[in-house]
Amino acid sequence: EEIDVVKSLAALAQEVRLRVFRALVVAGADGLTPGILADQLDVAPNTLSFHLKELVHSRLISQERQGRNLVYRASFATMNELLGYLQKTAAKEQLALALRRRLVTANPTKENPMKRFHVHVHVDDLAKSI
Repeated sequence: EEIDVVKSLAALAQEVRLRVFRALVVAGADGLTPGILADQLDVAPNTLSFHLKELVHSRLISQERQGRNLVYRASFATMNELLGYLQKTAAKEQLALALRRRLVTANPTKENPMKRFHVHVHVDDLAKSI
């Protein structure tokens, strides 16, 4: 799952690819052809082709042949998976931070308890213990 997230985020970390992805999200299920994308975004066709290939490889967009044309569409399923992963990860990190704060405030000494020992707890079990 993390490998897919890294691929998706890396693909979107480039200006032209981000612009292409946003245009395809706005286009919705109808998608857009490379010609329309190139005109709309003012990107050279050969440059656009390279970026479309990268976005397809990251699974953020799909490609479908319709007659003589290729139509590209945003993959809302992949986008939702990416957002879900980021939300899940953020929630786990917030829970771990809350536990660390609780350990620090519960310690009667001024010394940070995290400096004296390491606690290994599965993050999913943290919610049950708080």
